[in-house]
Amino acid sequence: MSLARYKEYYSAIIRLGLPILIGQVGMIVVGFADNIMVGQYSTEALASASFVNNVFNVAILACIGFSYGLTPLIGALFAQKRDNTIGATLRNGLFINTIFSLVATGIMTILYFNLHRMGQPEELLPLIRPYYILYLIGLLPISIFNVFAQWAYAINRTKMPMWIILAANAVNISGNYLLIYGKCGFPELGLTGAGISTLLSRIFSVASIMTVFFCLKHYRSYRDGFNRSSLTSLHLRQINRTSWPVSLQMALETGAFSFAAVMAGWLGKIPLASFQVMVIVGTLGFCVYYSIAASVSVLVSNAAGLGDNAGIRRVSFAGYHILLVLATVSSTVFIFFGQHLIKAFSDDPAVVMTSMTLIVPLVLYQYGDATQINFANALRGTSNVMPMLWIAFVSYVIVGLPSTYLLAFPLGLGLYGIFLSFSVSLFLAAALFFHFFMRTTRTQR
Repeated sequence: MSLARYKEYYSAIIRLGLPILIGQVGMIVVGFADNIMVGQYSTEALASASFVNNVFNVAILACIGFSYGLTPLIGALFAQKRDNTIGATLRNGLFINTIFSLVATGIMTILYFNLHRMGQPEELLPLIRPYYILYLIGLLPISIFNVFAQWAYAINRTKMPMWIILAANAVNISGNYLLIYGKCGFPELGLTGAGISTLLSRIFSVASIMTVFFCLKHYRSYRDGFNRSSLTSLHLRQINRTSWPVSLQMALETGAFSFAAVMAGWLGKIPLASFQVMVIVGTLGFCVYYSIAASVSVLVSNAAGLGDNAGIRRVSFAGYHILLVLATVSSTVFIFFGQHLIKAFSDDPAVVMTSMTLIVPLVLYQYGDATQINFANALRGTSNVMPMLWIAFVSYVIVGLPSTYLLAFPLGLGLYGIFLSFSVSLFLAAALFFHFFMRTTRTQR
């Protein structure tokens, strides 16, 4: 099929994905602002934020991934115009996602009492502990917001979450300015102030999206289905079947990257701070790729709901074409503007110099990251999510973690080796996701 025949799919993906992209860019801006403000405050604060952010990424993305199980279910129902069933699915999804996030909170609470055993610099623990607690409180709001966000994405209403995310970002940045540095009469709280600001923005997000759902007339048909339904074993089984594999896949992937942050901490506070800088710079690519891949997942689920198996492949490859272009743009930005991005986060010469050495391995894994994100989300849209779990286990645990340790320590490459290992796991995951997507869609034909 020629590229011209993909034109309608390109426009559909971009139209649906653009609001998600704007929301993701807003999150990138907040991530940049958080780390710039914290990094300018002190290198110790930046290193502490790096540790907590990367440890919590596992729990946060596990919760977000669990909510992703709603997308193929609601997307298929939306294509079939079954609004009441969508409301019932959302109610059951909200219940089970709340339970999941509370379990994750319990696990992270246990980890809190063992922070001193994780080999981080002793002088950072007084900064790490209060910041960690604030992130802990924010897990439930993150989970609830994403339940309603996945509902909105699946019914092709991507602009509404976008505006909420942008407003929450404004709350976060304003809070950072007031609480990190102690402006306008507020106390100077440093890293703890950044944590409070982040928590407030998360509470704002969930309050806003629930207000929209329960109050606006436009969503009345979904609200009626939500209010009139009850918890049923059928809905709970369906959601569990699509949610657990995606959640565990994302947890394993993020866990491998988070353990890499722990290894960076073993090298000292400068490598740990540099790791955080480059991870945040790298999210510039990841969040852009995710935006397009999320719209691919929604459109694949819509096609699956109509039994349009040919459309599933066409949407997925159209999304992949777009992501290849975006990966090229991201790589170009990292190569030519990487130094300027790094200096925005820290003026510590040691952090800047160490971070600069990581630009090459950062660029190396962009195409692997774009490929695995696209076909993982396409596979998710088909509801054949079970292969995602073992693909992640093989790629990130069996192969990725040993590669990270081997390159960093026995082979003596240090932080450079840690970043180089990301290409190993991401390109392997990309190949496996592509293989199983092709096999799944071939079986469906």
